[in-house]
Amino acid sequence: MSEDAIGALRASHDRLAAIVAGLTPEQETAPAYPSEWSIAQVLSHIGSGAEIMALAFDAALAGTPVPGREAYPAIWDRWNAKAPRDQVRDGIESDRQLVARFEALDADQRSRLRFASFVGEVDADRLARLRLNEHAVHTWDVAVALDPTATIGAEAVGLVVDSLARVAGFSGRADGLSGVVQVTTTDPEREFTLTFGPTVSLEPGRAEAATAELALPAEAFIRLVYGRLDPAHTPPVTATGIALDDLRRAFPGF
Repeated sequence: MSEDAIGALRASHDRLAAIVAGLTPEQETAPAYPSEWSIAQVLSHIGSGAEIMALAFDAALAGTPVPGREAYPAIWDRWNAKAPRDQVRDGIESDRQLVARFEALDADQRSRLRFASFVGEVDADRLARLRLNEHAVHTWDVAVALDPTATIGAEAVGLVVDSLARVAGFSGRADGLSGVVQVTTTDPEREFTLTFGPTVSLEPGRAEAATAELALPAEAFIRLVYGRLDPAHTPPVTATGIALDDLRRAFPGF
């Protein structure tokens, strides 16, 4: 599975690099999605995130403790101080270097090494998936600002949709909702149980005693959970027993 996640991460990087190649200064400073960030600031976030993840690589390969979160503000400040053109250029290069580090791991390292992450110690496949989840969504944040018909890259959708449970539990807000929603996706086909109670939970598999149903493309479901399925960017969706606007409020994004 490591090759799948790492290969998808490479494809997502290549897609982002192609999208931002040749941007004008006006495009670099134009709003991304969400609009409080410019396109250049999204690339700055991607670049600084790659640099921070590289610290986990250094520590895992050297067998030393990874620097704590106290090391992050200096990295963020340095990236925030860059000019927009440098944020774009350097963001792509920092991202490229991280992907290359994943690709350079041999089979033994992929199975043996453990990397520090915000969800605890993980192997290379899990680390690549964590990076891919964020990378694919932020690549869409840039792509859709330039092309309103853009979707999350097909290379990432299957892996990201299978990793939504943690995100849904973290970002979801019941907001007065209760009950169980049977979620069915296409491209790829998946079934999920989405439960609204004291907390929000998402589990793979068909729901028992569902009170509502939601059918939509997997790509759109990812964007719903990440707070990016506004009416202007919603494909055909079937919602029975629950309003799509209620689901949008339940997943405000972050």
